[in-house]
Amino acid sequence: MKKILVTGSNGLLGQKITEHVLKNGGFELIATAKGENRYPVKTGYHYVEMDILNPEQVREVMKAHQPDAVIHTAAMTNVDACEAHKEEAFALNVEAVIHLAQLCEAQDVQLIHLSTDFIFDGEDGPYREDDAPNPLSYYGETKLLAEEAVKQSKGRWAILRTIIVYGVVADMSRSNIVLWAKDALKKGQPLSIVNDQWRMPTLAEDLAACCLLAVSHDAQGIYNVSGKDMMSIVELVRRVADFWGLDKSLIQEISAASLNQTAKRPKRTGFILDKAMTELHYQPHSFEEGLQLIKEQLNSKK
Repeated sequence: MKKILVTGSNGLLGQKITEHVLKNGGFELIATAKGENRYPVKTGYHYVEMDILNPEQVREVMKAHQPDAVIHTAAMTNVDACEAHKEEAFALNVEAVIHLAQLCEAQDVQLIHLSTDFIFDGEDGPYREDDAPNPLSYYGETKLLAEEAVKQSKGRWAILRTIIVYGVVADMSRSNIVLWAKDALKKGQPLSIVNDQWRMPTLAEDLAACCLLAVSHDAQGIYNVSGKDMMSIVELVRRVADFWGLDKSLIQEISAASLNQTAKRPKRTGFILDKAMTELHYQPHSFEEGLQLIKEQLNSKK
C-alpha cells in the first residue's frame, strides 16, 4: 500500500483526497496543512501540522513519514491577490515548489504537482499538454515557474493541470463559483457575469480521484485534468440556475473588460483530456452530474 503525503489538506481538493482515501482505501494517508485539521473525520489517516513555507519543517515531516508520493495541492490561487501580493505569491507558488521538488528527488518520492489553465493566454483553447504557455497574470507566471522547477527535477514527477475546481467541503469554509452563484440567486441577488470567457469546470471529486490515479500508475509527465464540458462563465451560472430552478432573469451579461480586474484572465482555455483518460483512466463527470452530487451532499448536511 503506497503512502501519500498531501499538502494543503484543508483546501477543497485536499479534503476530497482525504474523503476518497477514507471511502475507497488503497493508500496510507498523511494529510498536512497549516493550522489545525479542518476535516471532520479525524481517524483512518495521520494529520500533521506543516507550513509549506517552512523548508526545515517540510524536510522533517518528509523524513519522519517517508511517503512514496507527495500530492502538492497547497497554493495561492486568488488571481487578483497574486497580482497585488507578488512576494507572497512567489514564496508559496514557486519557492515552496522548488524546495519540495528537491526533497522529493533526494528521497526518491513521486511528486504530483497541481497546476492551472492560467499558464495559457486563452487565444487558442482548448489546449493539449504540449501547447506553448503564455500566462497573462502573475498567478499564471508563478504556476508556470513552478512547472519549470518540477520539470527540472531528476526525480519522478507528474504535473496535473486543472480548471475552476468546484465542490462542497465539510465545514463550508471555502466557496467556489457554483456555490456562490446558487446562494446568491437563492437570495434573489442580481448577478453580473462575464459572457466572453470560456472554461471547463472541474468537479473536486474527479480531480482528487485523478491525483490518486496518478500515484497508482506512477504517472510521469504533464496531464490535463478538468471537466469535459466547455461553457462560458455566464452559461455556467445559468446552468446552476436551471439545475436548482432559480431565477435566471437575475443574471446580467457583461464583458470581462468592464470588470476592471487587477489581473488579466485568459479568454478561452479548456483542455483536451485524451492523455489522462487513456493513460490514467480518468473519467470526469458531466457538469450536471457534478451538480447532482453537490445537491446530494448539501441535502445530507441539513
